[in-house]
Amino acid sequence: MKKNYRIAILPGDGIGPEIMQEAVKVLNLVGEREGVTFTCEEGRIGGIAIDTDGTPLPEETLKLAKEADAVLLGAVGGPKWDQNPGHLRPETGLLGIRKGLGLFANLRPATMINSLVDASSLKPEVVSGVDLIVVRELTGGIYFGEKKRYDGPNGEVAEDQCVYHEAEIERIIRVAFDVARKRQKRVVSVDKANVLESSRLWRKVAERVGADYPDVELSHQLVDSCAMQLVRDPKQFDVIVTENMFGDILSDQAAMLTGSIGMLSSASLAAGTFGLYEPVHGSAPDIAGKGIANPLATILSVAMMLRLSLGMDKAADAVEKAVGDVLEAGHRTGDIASDRSKAIGTVEMGQLVRDELSKILN
Repeated sequence: MKKNYRIAILPGDGIGPEIMQEAVKVLNLVGEREGVTFTCEEGRIGGIAIDTDGTPLPEETLKLAKEADAVLLGAVGGPKWDQNPGHLRPETGLLGIRKGLGLFANLRPATMINSLVDASSLKPEVVSGVDLIVVRELTGGIYFGEKKRYDGPNGEVAEDQCVYHEAEIERIIRVAFDVARKRQKRVVSVDKANVLESSRLWRKVAERVGADYPDVELSHQLVDSCAMQLVRDPKQFDVIVTENMFGDILSDQAAMLTGSIGMLSSASLAAGTFGLYEPVHGSAPDIAGKGIANPLATILSVAMMLRLSLGMDKAADAVEKAVGDVLEAGHRTGDIASDRSKAIGTVEMGQLVRDELSKILN
């Protein structure tokens, strides 16, 4: 009897539906070759949900996601909804689904594909071979702490409270160590322990948890030093784990090492194996419907889903190799093409990846 996985498909806005179509085709090909079935059920989120349901996150979408084994999301947002009040902004749907699904761990890989080395703003010898991942705590810290604005003796005062509980720190540190065990077995925990009390607790917990993983090397860096080292010598990193705000900043910095944020996948994980997977790039409404969007970040998000939520490591490796082989052969969508007159479209890129994947999974 075939194994069956339920996947919630949330195309979203802009180029979301176009890139999602190609990602689902890749997923179905994996299913055919690996003898599993993917039951893909579609839901609305973001701007399209505001237009049709009056809310960026309909209850039925959240229910669909909760009943699935994993969620694959396209992109949300666009100028059409920019002037909406906060509760009717597409991005509110993203925050709502992360909270509703308990997604506390954000994983952002930054892997340099050899054929794209020249696209980076850094020297080839610095970025060639970069393969790191940032593990960011997603539901705690200053973003979720109490916020105040009030009048003081010298004008307005603003306060943002940063609070971390030991259990919150421990669970994200364990995610990082578990990820590292499948990679190069090195974790760098990033904090600001020379200044912040929350960081001193963070470092203490990291040391305690690290003792449970004697096969994984643990080191610590201050966040400002880490930012510098990411530019100076990014190849020294394997897994970086850090709190919410530091992770927000460092993951974007790491992403740009590869030269194109449009190529990058991400995962947001809950306890256990459940996760939501999405490309890092936005909805690109300016090119929506033109058939020129790059589907590779979404396809690589499928690979992350196969590996992290479904335990299909071989298939995940195959998808990533297929993408690499297509790029090595010189095929490019417009966003990564040095000569845009030779760029290919969304559907053609998806087909090339599937052709390569078919050979690999034979």
